[in-house]
Amino acid sequence: MARVKITQIKSKIDRSKRQKRTLEALGLRKINQSVEHDLSPSIEGMITKVTHLIKVEEV
Repeated sequence: MARVKITQIKSKIDRSKRQKRTLEALGLRKINQSVEHDLSPSIEGMITKVTHLIKVEEV
């Protein structure tokens, strides 16, 4: 299973509750914070919902 590194690059201020909750579900709380996850269908879905706020890299 592939691993991805997800980094928050934009603020969650003035975003919908759904997008804020998605960032928190991914484990992101601050700008420039990074987390690593195994790439699963649920993680892929979360990434597509907040793709404009994050940067994704394969590890």
